[in-house]
Amino acid sequence: MASKQVLESQSNDPSFPGIWEELKWRGLVALSTDEDELRKLLNTGSIVYYCGFDPTAPSLHLGNLVQLLVMRRLQLAGHSPIALIGGATGLIGDPKPTAERTLNTKETVASWVEKLEGQARAFLSFDGKNAARMANNLDWTEPLSSIDFLRNIGKHYRVGKMLSKDAVSARLNSEAGISFTEFSYQILQGMDFLELLRRYNCVMQVGGSDQWGNLTSGTDLIHKVEGKSAHILATPLITDSEGKKFGKSEGNAIWLDAELTSPYAFYQFWLNVEDANVINLLKVFTFLSKEEIENLEKQLATEPQLRAAQKRLALEVTTLVHSAESAQAAIDASAALFGQGDLATLDRETLHAALTELPNVKAKLGQSIVDLLVAAGLVASNSAGRRAIAEGGVYLNNLKVEDELAQLDSALLGEFAVLRRGKKTLAGIFIEK
Repeated sequence: MASKQVLESQSNDPSFPGIWEELKWRGLVALSTDEDELRKLLNTGSIVYYCGFDPTAPSLHLGNLVQLLVMRRLQLAGHSPIALIGGATGLIGDPKPTAERTLNTKETVASWVEKLEGQARAFLSFDGKNAARMANNLDWTEPLSSIDFLRNIGKHYRVGKMLSKDAVSARLNSEAGISFTEFSYQILQGMDFLELLRRYNCVMQVGGSDQWGNLTSGTDLIHKVEGKSAHILATPLITDSEGKKFGKSEGNAIWLDAELTSPYAFYQFWLNVEDANVINLLKVFTFLSKEEIENLEKQLATEPQLRAAQKRLALEVTTLVHSAESAQAAIDASAALFGQGDLATLDRETLHAALTELPNVKAKLGQSIVDLLVAAGLVASNSAGRRAIAEGGVYLNNLKVEDELAQLDSALLGEFAVLRRGKKTLAGIFIEK
């Protein structure tokens, strides 16, 4: 759950003449509609805007966090957000590039709607003159008959243009093809924008640049039906070092739910980002000022070994998404694992999460330390394990192992042990009863 104290303490950076310039500096504008008009609207007016989140999983993830923070920045600048949870579109899912989605049951989707609403709500303020709203597109989609949908909405779409959308054309050229169900997704999303315009005078949609085809579906429909202009702000994709976007479809999702990605694993993800990416990620995922980020950039250039930018990034985002206490617990666990803190002070949840992230083995008390070194992959053979102990480079729960015949004789919280070779090579041991 996002830290309300952190969110409430934020404000827009006074270094910039307006929110548009800040978004541009932070690298948060990949594509947009009329840039001059958007700059004027965002810098001098107060508009209603929305972003949609489909419940195709029980949690939002890192990619969604980009949108939530953009929404928060815009709200701080005086604009009014709508967080749309797709109770209807989540029953279908937008087309993946390679294969048809597996349809979840209505009951499953409904339960995920509740979870996503709770997560999104934590990042926005629902008080004041530009208070946020929650919406669910099932509210206006479910009562609509198929005939009314085709007559009132479908007639405004041309199949040729729908086929040209990137997501659709990719599927048409794949072995899987595309079903009519997923083909219709862009119409449903377009209808959402039209409905929010009519209900709340919503004039801008925020989303990822990979969704551009679905985003423009709404602006096109509004222009045809209402004769009005609406706007899109598309953010760039956040990718890993191999250029893959983070998300559940890629198998590398970083979830916002602590049960799916523990606060320790979440902290470690940010701590381990590459030097080449860390400054951009500080701009996107934190509320640090331009001056603070530029100072970290200078320190990165002169003292990269300190990893100050990564440490600040990990602290800020873990505090924002979870809490200051969770961030500090992750810091304490990292220090303790490497012999710079007391393992006995760590709580069970944090220690379990930390050891799960390491190479780990199951073992019983009384097993040989040499055997465990081999089983955990810290050494290649028993003889190498005995040699490592003789050289003074093996530690059990941060205590040096002196005897080559030593056994596993102690457990943290009665369940765990930490085996270390040298300063940096670790393995977790889960004690079996």
